[in-house]
Amino acid sequence: MPALTSSHPLLYATRPGALPARFRRERVLLVGCGDVGLRVAKLMRGRVRLLALSSSAARVDELRAQGITPLLGNLDAPASLQRLSGLATRVVHLAPPPDSDHSDPRTQALMHVLLRRRLPDSLVYGSTSGVYGDCHGEVVTESRAVNPYTSRAKRRIDAERQVRHFGRASGVPSTILRIPGIYAPNRVGGTPRERLLRGTPMLRAEDDVYTNHIHADDLARACVAALWHGAAQRIYNANDDTCLKMADYFELAADLYGLPHPVRLTRDEAQQRLPLALLSFMSESRRMDNSRLKKELRLTLRYPTVLQGLAG
Repeated sequence: MPALTSSHPLLYATRPGALPARFRRERVLLVGCGDVGLRVAKLMRGRVRLLALSSSAARVDELRAQGITPLLGNLDAPASLQRLSGLATRVVHLAPPPDSDHSDPRTQALMHVLLRRRLPDSLVYGSTSGVYGDCHGEVVTESRAVNPYTSRAKRRIDAERQVRHFGRASGVPSTILRIPGIYAPNRVGGTPRERLLRGTPMLRAEDDVYTNHIHADDLARACVAALWHGAAQRIYNANDDTCLKMADYFELAADLYGLPHPVRLTRDEAQQRLPLALLSFMSESRRMDNSRLKKELRLTLRYPTVLQGLAG
């Protein structure tokens, strides 16, 4: 995506004369301003007015230090979101659903308030690749039918449904990014190092599953590209070019860090020794195709493989 200069037409409202001077630049609202949200903000800082919804007053100073205007509100308390109505020209929604049943009331509350006044010009939602379920190692494009296995993925399906409904009802181009495992050396828990140090076992080759990855910086760049180039109600696989099974990924990282390779288990042994959360990831195998991300969003990955990303 080309850099947005101060003269870029997308940085200004369609009719700047109709707005106060402080509102003439794009106003980008970040909903879910964690690690990736802050990386998104860094890419646009100084070029747009950055706003972020936060439920924590303790984060106000942190967000302001990043050039972001904090807006106190809570997706679990819809009445606290009223000030968001008509405020932003573009929205990046990265907030996860709550841990409850198979629905996402947070996305429902956000879509409701965005519909009330001036509509944004675009919306990007960060979903999960888990919506595809187990694909038995097959190559997966965005046209594949969803088949969620976990409750976590089923909640994301509900969120995607609401985002698509919002886009169709309002005419706002609403883009969905299906995101796999996010990693980065400068992200908390963003590499396999801690699990390698703990000696977490992996599956043997014949039982192992394909996993997919995206560097946190490339994901942030994908979010920004989708804000301006995403097609209406379009889905994009947001992954890099890596094609590795899970244990191979851990062994690659072990070699980089000078650590021992993890012990390999049969699937039956893993069922006895590994936590359910890890087993759920070891139950789904797919190879995601990212052609649409690179062609339609014109995104050149900075870290096309995990080897480059972990070493960098």
